[in-house]
Amino acid sequence: MENINLSVIVPVYNRAVEVKELLQSIYAQTNTDFEVVIVEDGSTEKCKNEVDFYSDKLNIKYFEKPNSGPGQSRNYGFERASGNYGIFLDSDCILPKNYIQSVITNLQNNYVDAFGGPDKADESFTVIQKAINYSMTSFFTTGGIRGGGEKLEKFHPRSFNMGYSKDVFDVTKGFSKMRFGEDIDMSIRIIENNFETRLIKEAFVYHKRRTNLRQFFKQIYNSGIARINLYKRHPQSLKLVHFLPAVFTIGLLGTLLFSGVFTSLFLLPLVLFSVLLFADSSVNNKSIKIGLYSVITSYIQLLAYGIGFINAFWQRVVLRKNEFSAFKDTFYD
Repeated sequence: MENINLSVIVPVYNRAVEVKELLQSIYAQTNTDFEVVIVEDGSTEKCKNEVDFYSDKLNIKYFEKPNSGPGQSRNYGFERASGNYGIFLDSDCILPKNYIQSVITNLQNNYVDAFGGPDKADESFTVIQKAINYSMTSFFTTGGIRGGGEKLEKFHPRSFNMGYSKDVFDVTKGFSKMRFGEDIDMSIRIIENNFETRLIKEAFVYHKRRTNLRQFFKQIYNSGIARINLYKRHPQSLKLVHFLPAVFTIGLLGTLLFSGVFTSLFLLPLVLFSVLLFADSSVNNKSIKIGLYSVITSYIQLLAYGIGFINAFWQRVVLRKNEFSAFKDTFYD
């Protein structure tokens, strides 16, 4: 592609404060040659005032539509964008000032049809947000499954920080109507249609994620369900590693419910695992407090994913029921 014209597309659902922070970081970009498309997805608390504030500072478009979920809202935005390459961000992201330039430089030097970028925790994040970020990105939790260690030609971008060309959109028709796991489904279909994907490590975002443990549990529970829903659509996508949180969940529940040999076999590895999480997070975050919270958030993550995975496996594989998600009214959480 000779000329890359970027459109940054953000679906929003009742997140005016987050949009304000995101737009502040977009306005601070060193490269401003792009447009911004905000799609209000049936919000009751709209972000129009936040968008209007930047109407004379950014090349920005604002649309309102009935609620249909983030995937369909991203499609809606790309259909109305003027760019030939879309970047999709979650509203709870903050961009470092060189983000856009990093994307453009990488695409110009080594063009790729679709890319994904990693996420980090900003210094301004709360202890809980930093602990959640650790749990979502650590090699010792499910973060190891989706990190930079994947083979580059097999990399599956995630929608909180993802981009692809208009050609990809035209061929794939964009995100499916899945409420959860729609980004993995999209990445699989991109690869199946012989487009190239790649991780651009320099194009990272600060991802605030959920701000409390209840919302975090709901998000990850739905991710566990989504993994089985994805398996029903793409059987080859389910790997042995995806069963590990379910195994962890069964082992932990067994330890709590039973005594004797079973408990003895699982309790020591559980203690060692907790110590490993605490030590690794404390060192990486330079905070013992974040290390302690990281043990809690990691257990919540693994249990929520495992319970969702087991529930969906029973419902969809054993009972052969239709695709579902647990929290349809709060899927942005």
